[in-house]
Amino acid sequence: MRLKRAKAYKKQMAVYVHSFKFKAPFQTLVDADIVIHCYNIKYNILKGLSSTVQGEIKPMITQCCMEQLYKTNDEKLIALGKKFERRRCNHKPAIDADRCIESVTNIDGENKHRYVVATQSERLRKQLRKIPGVPLIYMNPGVMVMEMISKASETHRDQIESAKLTTGLNRTGADADDASAEPQRKRRKVKEPNPLSVKKKHTVKPPTNQGDDDKKPQRRKRGKRKPGDSASQGPEPPAAAATASPTSPSDTATTDSAAIANANEKSAPADDA
Repeated sequence: MRLKRAKAYKKQMAVYVHSFKFKAPFQTLVDADIVIHCYNIKYNILKGLSSTVQGEIKPMITQCCMEQLYKTNDEKLIALGKKFERRRCNHKPAIDADRCIESVTNIDGENKHRYVVATQSERLRKQLRKIPGVPLIYMNPGVMVMEMISKASETHRDQIESAKLTTGLNRTGADADDASAEPQRKRRKVKEPNPLSVKKKHTVKPPTNQGDDDKKPQRRKRGKRKPGDSASQGPEPPAAAATASPTSPSDTATTDSAAIANANEKSAPADDA
């Protein structure tokens, strides 16, 4: 596929995505005629559909179209048709392929299931152009081509764009007040800090009011005295036993005379009697 045509197809699919809410993988509905045509010219229909829509596809075929493939009695062609996902159409017995695809695609005048339709039927494409939002693909003759956006699709797209622009201008009364009112801001809750990033609290002991009297006196350390230090320290204090002086002879005689005088005073009353 040429680059210019690929860009044009990508631009067209962007319109379907934004205006008609298409999304990948694109559901691509094929009929029996285009499958037979691609099989006869040995064209890879799956690869061609994917490159045409510029994205991933989900190929689908209805039961009525499969009945047409069964009538060919070509096993390879039937095997090719079985690669597509079967789309239930609930037509019993089977009806014409054009009518079947139109009934599946056109639901109340719109492409409700957002199908990309690949068909060789000119009559079917003419009917589907009247439905807004239906991408149409066909073979011409050995090249797969996507049709330009139909007038119905362009009209619907313009209506959507104008509605977006005039939505705020057409509001009156309570709707206008609601639109002009500022949205209420949500108050954010105060979050606690990360416990791993916060420093640990250190408890400080309260100062004591006790005076200096309660403090225990420090013991004085006294070093060991060396043998040569006795002369420099001065004379040692005399011991208690050494300080007591011996009794003199006069003190002893005085004590004996006092004891004799006391004995005479006790014996004197007995003699007078």
